[in-house]
Amino acid sequence: MSRKLISSGSSFEADIGYSRAVVDGNWVFVAGTTGYDYSTMSISDDVKEQADQCLQNIEAALQDAGSSMADVVRVHYIFPDMTDFKPCWPVLRRYFGDIRPAATMFSAALADPAMKIEIEVTARTGSAQ
Repeated sequence: MSRKLISSGSSFEADIGYSRAVVDGNWVFVAGTTGYDYSTMSISDDVKEQADQCLQNIEAALQDAGSSMADVVRVHYIFPDMTDFKPCWPVLRRYFGDIRPAATMFSAALADPAMKIEIEVTARTGSAQ
């Protein structure tokens, strides 16, 4: 089995010691991803914009891993404020409405109070190859 580490270029990866994603065989594990725009290391105050940026970051990691959003089989959503979940539904549906992976929502504190959502996915390699 092969193992490949995927980086987003975020300074958090080196500071903490993790990878944006890890490809292990036919599986892609994308770490909890927040709404930071890694090119500017900035984050929106709006939870829906953060959700969209999370999913753009995840999509980029999946592409680097030889996968795509269509290959996602599991998703975890983490919200410090659980009332932010429902306003994000249209954004989440835009990315996962046809794919419909197994999903779980958690409410928990995140590393930075500016972070209003974190998303983690598991995918198979496949359709992007």
